[in-house]
Amino acid sequence: MANYRAYRQVRSDQIPSGVVGVDKLQSGVAPRYCVKHIYGHPCYCTPGCCCNWQVPTGVEKVTFELWGAGGNGSGACSCNRCQHFQGAAGGTYNTKTISTTGGCSYSVCAGGVYRCCSRECNGCEGCSSYVNGYNLSNFCAHGGARGCANADWSVVCTSRAWCCVSPGTWGGDFAMAGHQDGFSGHWNCHCTGDINNTCSTGAPFLVASTENQLDQCWIRCGCWTAPYATGGMSAMTTYCGDGHCGQGGQGGSGMVRITYV
Repeated sequence: MANYRAYRQVRSDQIPSGVVGVDKLQSGVAPRYCVKHIYGHPCYCTPGCCCNWQVPTGVEKVTFELWGAGGNGSGACSCNRCQHFQGAAGGTYNTKTISTTGGCSYSVCAGGVYRCCSRECNGCEGCSSYVNGYNLSNFCAHGGARGCANADWSVVCTSRAWCCVSPGTWGGDFAMAGHQDGFSGHWNCHCTGDINNTCSTGAPFLVASTENQLDQCWIRCGCWTAPYATGGMSAMTTYCGDGHCGQGGQGGSGMVRITYV
């Protein structure tokens, strides 16, 4: 036999759209989305940041978004001849939404960078960002590809970053990587009015890119800092001769964004 509890239920299709807004709900009834960011300092030699995050009471869903650290730029390594340059890549992106329980602990790490400026033709890759804990398995975002300098003009534009990543890659729901810029630079030494540039890629949904350029300059080192998860700048030169080498800059710190409700 039916009772009052059975009759008092209201179906969603019985409520006209827009009639019950958030302003008509009791305080605390509607979901409350909270966001927390974890990242290393934006300065030279950033170590990233690792910590333990505990899920607040009452939280049932959490979304983790990761960005790996940017790769380091290369040095201007061919001191006695012209060369061309490939900027470092920004860190990859990965996201995962899971069910959780208040009181659960997660190990969270925003990746850092290799703490040394490179004088060599190749920089260093950025470190991965990751989260470990309940309902997660091998969840991470790789660091960006290193910058490269090359005096062999037969090498054409290539990208060493991941071109395509499928759902489920690196333990997440959706991952993405930015393309690494192709080689650019002078074809002749010390060319007046010729502009030399290199572009470091940024990180998906965070930073587009950074670019440094010079016009007839013996040597320019890469900037020591870069935006979060962005590739570091490479050193550049337009001069052929001994003793004109320079250091590449370092990539930006990785980042983790936690959204929970």
